[in-house]
Amino acid sequence: MNEPQPVSPRRRLQELLAIPDNRRTEAQWDELNELEISLAPVNQAVDPDKQRQRSNGGGGGGGGGSPGGDGRSGRSPKSRKSSMRPQKRPPRAAES
Repeated sequence: MNEPQPVSPRRRLQELLAIPDNRRTEAQWDELNELEISLAPVNQAVDPDKQRQRSNGGGGGGGGGSPGGDGRSGRSPKSRKSSMRPQKRPPRAAES
């Protein structure tokens, strides 16, 4: 009659995150990691109807995204290249 209601995964995640890191047990860490993985947006099950709406533009609204539409969130190849480290030059030969 007074069965406890199952706790939602999001609520359980918040409960586990409220415990200080140094006080969590191994079982709590394992549960926390599993919940974070299962609740990640990439791992969420998508309703086929909602997926179809997204791919069709969602029924109007703003464009969003980059004009090129390459799906790289506005990053150009130039910006990625600038983060690379320059190559080191070989040492100069000693002059006598």
